Amino acid sequence: MKRHLLWMVVCLALPAALVAQQAHPSIENSDRMFFPSDMFWGYGQFDLAPPHNEIDPNLCRADAGKFGGVNAPCNAFARYMISGYTELWPLGRGQFRRFFLFGDSHFLFGKNVPHTLYTWSFSAIGLEQSWGGGIYLGKGFEMRLTQHFLVTRFGVRDRNLGAADLGPNGPWGRYNAIGVRKYFGQRRY
Repeated sequence: MKRHLLWMVVCLALPAALVAQQAHPSIENSDRMFFPSDMFWGYGQFDLAPPHNEIDPNLCRADAGKFGGVNAPCNAFARYMISGYTELWPLGRGQFRRFFLFGDSHFLFGKNVPHTLYTWSFSAIGLEQSWGGGIYLGKGFEMRLTQHFLVTRFGVRDRNLGAADLGPNGPWGRYNAIGVRKYFGQRRY
């Protein structure tokens, strides 16, 4: 649990504490070879889902209310989500200045069952995370290698939650991917 809380602090607090930067780090030569002053970019986000529109991390069946009503053991539908994304551009000069590492995490909280139970509980459900690395190719293109993990369940939800439990696969399951991303346009701020 401490490891997950540390990951949340890194993903949310670190980017907010740094000086405001451009929407995408510059790939031009920096003042330092290692750990330049503009090496971090990221964001933190808090989401609130209104009743009857909960976030579904795909841990329980949509009809979980049929398996116990308001006391259904599989009540892992989230009301709140805290997420963060961080990029680290560790090299400021040289051939490898286009290389970066990234981390993306989503913490889910709540205790709800669709069509049966709607609460404002902040009970921890779990963590969905991915990380990887990439290379900026130029003209807004990046090539990325991504590792996505299964949802890590917290507390009492770290066991089978009855007949409606779908297991730890979550919305995307575990995967590795090679991708190309294209940035376009300019942010107004």
